[in-house]
Amino acid sequence: DHNGDELTHIHLYVHETYTGPNATAAAVLQSPLGANTSSFGSMGVVDDEIRAGPDRSSALLGRYQGVFFGTSVELGKGYLSSITLLFTDAGSSLSVQGPILGFTGTIDRAVVGGTGRFRLAQGYMLFKMISKPTPETDVNEVHLFVLMSRHGK
Repeated sequence: DHNGDELTHIHLYVHETYTGPNATAAAVLQSPLGANTSSFGSMGVVDDEIRAGPDRSSALLGRYQGVFFGTSVELGKGYLSSITLLFTDAGSSLSVQGPILGFTGTIDRAVVGGTGRFRLAQGYMLFKMISKPTPETDVNEVHLFVLMSRHGK
């Protein structure tokens, strides 16, 4: 019964750096089938910045941390992701999980829970790369639609 629960829209930006001393994303394990032929069994990690806007100088809201596992024998297709959005101001977090079937277009994943003010949260997240300010970085626009339980407050 979701009577009294409230759908909340959260709009934010995830800033990622691929290489260099300040990298926030890394491939940890290549596929045992060969990195050039398959994603199956590969693993990556992220610890990206969550910001209020697409500009790197916008307010830092938290961290986008998680893991990606290659679940498809086809190269670049089929990953499972488990992500935690850790918000610094409220001490709250959202847990997001689901497939990534490719890295172009919008990635749709499920909000499966949360902590603090997001306890018992559920919903979905839309994630889309909107720019590459440098060859080493990208900016992703995120829309979260979260059903907030009145019991989580």
